[in-house]
Amino acid sequence: MAAAHPTLRHARTIGWDLGGVHVKAALVEDGAVRAVVQAPCPLWRGLTALDEALSGLPDWARGEALHAVTMTGELTDCFSDRTDGVGRLAAWAAERLPGRVAIFAGRAGFVAPAEARANAAAIASANWHATATLLGRHAADALLIDIGSTTADLIPILGGAPAARGYSDAERLETGELVYTGVVRTPLLALSDHAPFAGRRTRLMAETFAHAADVYRLTGDLPDGADRQPTGDGKGRSLPESEARLARMVGRDRGEGTAQAWRALAGHFAEAQVRLLSDAAATLLSRADMPAAAPLIACGAGAFLGVRLAERLGRPCRAFTDVLAPRLAGGLDEASTCGPALAVGLIAADAGPSRRDR
Repeated sequence: MAAAHPTLRHARTIGWDLGGVHVKAALVEDGAVRAVVQAPCPLWRGLTALDEALSGLPDWARGEALHAVTMTGELTDCFSDRTDGVGRLAAWAAERLPGRVAIFAGRAGFVAPAEARANAAAIASANWHATATLLGRHAADALLIDIGSTTADLIPILGGAPAARGYSDAERLETGELVYTGVVRTPLLALSDHAPFAGRRTRLMAETFAHAADVYRLTGDLPDGADRQPTGDGKGRSLPESEARLARMVGRDRGEGTAQAWRALAGHFAEAQVRLLSDAAATLLSRADMPAAAPLIACGAGAFLGVRLAERLGRPCRAFTDVLAPRLAGGLDEASTCGPALAVGLIAADAGPSRRDR
């Protein structure tokens, strides 16, 4: 278990979120976030993917600092199990990040890299806990809606603290606090097995021809820079190329429909995803301990879907960046997308962990 830690502030802290698809970092100086960065990291290829991602980050990310690390990448295919993944990612951080390294163990606090395997259950995929913990200091009661490229975290915050009933991925899948859907990588077949097209309701091809990023490119909602992964067919990200991938899902070529028809088809999948998230959010908001006036806080690359959920559910919605505005320097366009990295960095900077030496 993690040791209790005294209050200790640091002039320079870097928060890390080591994912299986992206690596994200946030620079915290003098109690405020000064810079954030996100880079693609196909971790399933091995730890060399992290090395490559690190080499391409800004100089500040490789500088001497207190490095506070949270992760979700431990579940990728290159590791034998989550404990192996947690241990190897923690060891990578200790070896590659100059300065002192602290591993975020959620409700257990921070631990040293050498203690990561022993605390693997608390560390694995606990990045949502960092975001909810930080937000709880600024919003006493809320439902955090963090929609990323691959997954969505729906976390009740009550009395200024995370109030999720699940903790592990398995538990949160059961409680609806983790919905495995996102605005970039989700295959469209995971959203619907049929779609309306050309006056008929057609079954879909059971293939991963197209993904959510294609949908939100066509609807105009996908934020710039959100899609940094290879497309379903390895081709480009233009609107015509997205239309072609979408057309294959209904067994057609792009030339068999108009731009308007493909946008309408994209709208069907967007609605299916919103409905999936809305069902989960409505269940959580129906908890007896959730105040009727509790707002949604929208975070992540899919924050625009959080806004739609709030409208559908009749709840006010606050942007993650607005809630944390006092802690953010100006011009941080990716702050919401890098929420857990930003959060773990600020938590560590506010109350430095004691057992953090490599």
